[in-house]
Amino acid sequence: MRYAYYPGCSLHTTAKEYDHSLHAVCNRLGIELAEIKNWFCCGSTPAHCVSVTGLLSAALSLGNLAIMRESGFQEVIVPCPSCFSRFKSALYNVAKEPRLREEIKKVIKDGWYSSIKVYHPLQIFSEESQLAKISSLVKRELAGLKVVCYYGCLLTRPPKVAQFDICEYPESMERILRALGVATLDWSYKTDCCGASFALTRTDIVLKLSHDILEGAKSVGADMIVVACPLCQINLDIRQEEIERTYGTDYKLPILYFTQLMGISFGLSPRELLLGKHFVDATRKLEEVSRHA
Repeated sequence: MRYAYYPGCSLHTTAKEYDHSLHAVCNRLGIELAEIKNWFCCGSTPAHCVSVTGLLSAALSLGNLAIMRESGFQEVIVPCPSCFSRFKSALYNVAKEPRLREEIKKVIKDGWYSSIKVYHPLQIFSEESQLAKISSLVKRELAGLKVVCYYGCLLTRPPKVAQFDICEYPESMERILRALGVATLDWSYKTDCCGASFALTRTDIVLKLSHDILEGAKSVGADMIVVACPLCQINLDIRQEEIERTYGTDYKLPILYFTQLMGISFGLSPRELLLGKHFVDATRKLEEVSRHA
């Protein structure tokens, strides 16, 4: 299986561990990710707020899809929820809004982009055929590990645009981790907001929302939180010590990408998966679980 790959800005900078672990896991699964040349930023959170008509945001996303189509691809994997949302929104909006479609034609000379299918890795990995393969690749037992899956507020919303999983109670990540033998716990915060990019302008909001998520994970007995979003990972990991000081708590909850946990289960080393990049150490808990497996 071969897909175009759009890393987005985060996976080449602050979320390198997501990029590394995704490539490592895909290599084991026989999935080839071909990063397209000359890709550019999708516009992320600011672009759709700048242009009233939505032209800037749509053009940035669809311009990338046009490059992919010209490179011979019909399908692209987009791991960052923000990028995924912008791509899916652009395709949805240009299909529904004739005026926007006409404006886009002035910027992008053809409509090839409309035939591109945009997927998040969770969609690919949670297919039945992939789940069976994932189970067959397990080399390190993690049966004693208890985790909660955190999708964040953006990945499955709005449902008519994302067209992915169950909007309010997604389950794709749980299916993948259960295929590894990992125990996934039920909890009430899997699609709550962590504060996202308010981290720089309203830190108080981020600390409150992220505290609620950490508290929710602790209350159900989770050993760690597993995520699929770079911004969520940063808020819950880097700011965890500050949250503990602010609220007088003690969590020490590792925040891993689902691809990192897959990689550990496949027998890849912490160094290969860049586990050392996280502020809250996960290796001690993983070693403890392995000893008792």
